[in-house]
Amino acid sequence: MTLRNHQLYVILSKCEFWLKEVFFLRHVISPEGIFMDPKKVEAVLKWERPMNVTKTHNFFGLEGYYKRFI
Repeated sequence: MTLRNHQLYVILSKCEFWLKEVFFLRHVISPEGIFMDPKKVEAVLKWERPMNVTKTHNFFGLEGYYKRFI
């Protein structure tokens, strides 16, 4: 009823309710908090050694964003 009052509609076939974890934008949201997708953590840990400046900047950019999760 609240959605309809604000002219918002959902497609029930695309909705999931009562989930314990939700994957959103490569993060996992759960009652314990927000943390990084374990597959992404593994990818960062197995990242190849950068061999030039551009690849080094790419790695540090990714590392800077995810360092609170790893």
